[in-house]
Amino acid sequence: QVQLVESGGGWVQAGGSLRLSCAASGRTFSMYVMGWFRQAPGKEREFVAGISRSGGSTDYADSVKGRFTISRDNAKNTMYLQMNSLKPEDTAVYYCASGASGIVRTMGSYDYWGQGTQVTVSS
Repeated sequence: QVQLVESGGGWVQAGGSLRLSCAASGRTFSMYVMGWFRQAPGKEREFVAGISRSGGSTDYADSVKGRFTISRDNAKNTMYLQMNSLKPEDTAVYYCASGASGIVRTMGSYDYWGQGTQVTVSS
């Protein structure tokens, strides 16, 4: 059974940093593209960042480009999201996802999801 477990969320003041982790199990981690999405209260879930199987290619939403960095360690079956210069508008539940397609921004291309971790940024 495939499982994705996020951790690292919490409360931080604007301008601060957090690092999210996504631990995967149940299938060969390195064979799948990974992504981070987020959902703020009252809003739809949106793409944040994606990373290729090897980690050599990445993609970011314009709203986080230059502030967030996605990475993965295939030996540890873990993906990360380093979030710097956090803003109140980054407040959301962050989800990791795993998929078989290339790096894409559409939720439907990812077949497994974690339960989410809350990130709250205060002004």
